[in-house]
Amino acid sequence: MKVGVFVEETRRGLEQTAAVHEALRVADAAEAGGLDGVWLGEIHCLPDRSVLSAPLLVASAIAARTRRLRVGTAVHLLPLNNPVRIAEEVATLDQLSLGRFEFGIGRSGSPRAYEAYGIPYAESQARFREALVILKKAWTGQPFTHEGTFHRFSGARVAPRPYQVPHPPMRMAALSTETFMEVARLGLSLFVGLRSSDISEVTAQLAAYRRTWKEAGHPGEGSVYLRIPLYAAPTEAAALAEPRESIEYYFKRQAEFALSGVGRAGTRPEDELRAQARKQAGLSYEQMLEDRVAFGTPARLVDRLTRLGTELGLDGIVVELNPGGLIPAELEMRSLELLAREVVPALR
Repeated sequence: MKVGVFVEETRRGLEQTAAVHEALRVADAAEAGGLDGVWLGEIHCLPDRSVLSAPLLVASAIAARTRRLRVGTAVHLLPLNNPVRIAEEVATLDQLSLGRFEFGIGRSGSPRAYEAYGIPYAESQARFREALVILKKAWTGQPFTHEGTFHRFSGARVAPRPYQVPHPPMRMAALSTETFMEVARLGLSLFVGLRSSDISEVTAQLAAYRRTWKEAGHPGEGSVYLRIPLYAAPTEAAALAEPRESIEYYFKRQAEFALSGVGRAGTRPEDELRAQARKQAGLSYEQMLEDRVAFGTPARLVDRLTRLGTELGLDGIVVELNPGGLIPAELEMRSLELLAREVVPALR
């Protein structure tokens, strides 16, 4: 399996300049440790949670200071931007990195960023689909015309073309079973996480993804990466005690995010959002350890990730090292070092 690190969270109390450069230091450590990639979230207008509002710019900085590491978005919110501009910036980044860029895409399950941008969240699905069509046209490098609901272009021609042909690998995030099936119909690789679903639910959703993939006539079974909170420590006691406050806060906050969508156009039905929030808020630490995270010694993590890889049919793991933003920097870096030195080699 490929192993990458996910960067999104700002450590609580960290000044913004320090937070931006800490993301670069994590990427440096991932490169030095032999990990396969670094994946950048996209969060808007929540400065206490994240400074990663412009992940393509940060990806460019990472690409410039690394030589081997692949750099990706997890995920870029397509409906919030002009798709021709996205096509230009992604192609440029792919050229600058000599083909080390991977384009994770999605639309977000929250309307908050859409409100900040003045875009109705109810339009997010239609905007996403239209943007995806435009991107694929733009990356051919040939003039194209598009007459859509939200965008109209005549004779547009994007330069440069991507370094990778026909374009960087694309991977789409999914939360609901319906979205898993949509990703499969589009023939796209998949990002799945454990913020809203436990492992048994993800197992069923992946079965729907692979069944729909075959029904759509695509070769193979598709590619699946799992994003999961991970903490490595020299002893089992430390691995369970040190990240506990941060991960419990993380799931409490996820419950609050679910509730923030209640009653807003384009979100899931109110009863579903409230049920999700109750489930996340009610998780015990033991349930988190069983179904939502990978915490342990390196040996325990090798076993845990190997089993998950086999059970879910994973091609890659993307680890979230500081979910909740409360893990001290020195402990996060120790966790990354243990992962790189003692876990990653055993997964290849």
